Amino acid sequence: MIRLERAQLPSDTATYLKVYTELVEQASEADRKETAADLWTHTTVRRRVRDGLMVTLADMAPGHQRCMYCGDSQGTDIDHFEPKSLAPLRTFEWLNHLLACAYCNSNQKRNSFPRSEADGSPLLIDPTLQDPLEHLRLVLPVCTYKGLTPQGDACIAVFGLNSRGVLVDGRRTAYGTAKQSVELWRIATDRGQHDKAAEIVRLAWNRPLADVLAGMFHQAYHHAAALLFVGEEETLGLLRDRDLRAAFLSRA
Repeated sequence: MIRLERAQLPSDTATYLKVYTELVEQASEADRKETAADLWTHTTVRRRVRDGLMVTLADMAPGHQRCMYCGDSQGTDIDHFEPKSLAPLRTFEWLNHLLACAYCNSNQKRNSFPRSEADGSPLLIDPTLQDPLEHLRLVLPVCTYKGLTPQGDACIAVFGLNSRGVLVDGRRTAYGTAKQSVELWRIATDRGQHDKAAEIVRLAWNRPLADVLAGMFHQAYHHAAALLFVGEEETLGLLRDRDLRAAFLSRA
């Protein structure tokens, strides 16, 4: 997961979302769950809101429309961060919509929405509101996640970030590719090939599992960076290069 910026919806989509939210609010409390579910699946309603939601979410998503949770698979589903079965009044709320792959949405998350026993706050991370790097640390080079907070632990469990072998293997590959990217940027920049260097940055962020690249830059200035990058001193030096960081992180 990487930090994302919430974009502005097309005006007609925003208007329809408000209309349908009002219809759910008008239903009795006992009927709101059913009303919200019926509206969300109604053909006319989906035609009016789905395209606008999908286009905007896709523009916000990492890489080429990647899942906002796992960062690997293509985002195909409009996920309700707080499930509509638990919060029907948020079914048509823009701030409650994220782009997810079918596996994260239907196989992993489903209606899971753990809350803190202390204050009832959500334990899942909304990457449009919080920086996942404050809750999750990528353990290099094995590329599994360590939870830094209860929210980080909950995301690891709910989305299977460490138990899905395809994600862990993919992150290892992404780690190798990311190291090559920063090395190639340095070479191209030193040769004055600035257009090529810019293309290297663009491609690096557009690959699946961009969270690996984000994690590498974040950890380069961790107090234990020397241990985190043991045997990777050249890579660590590059990740700390001021010009390189400016070039890459301006696109993050």
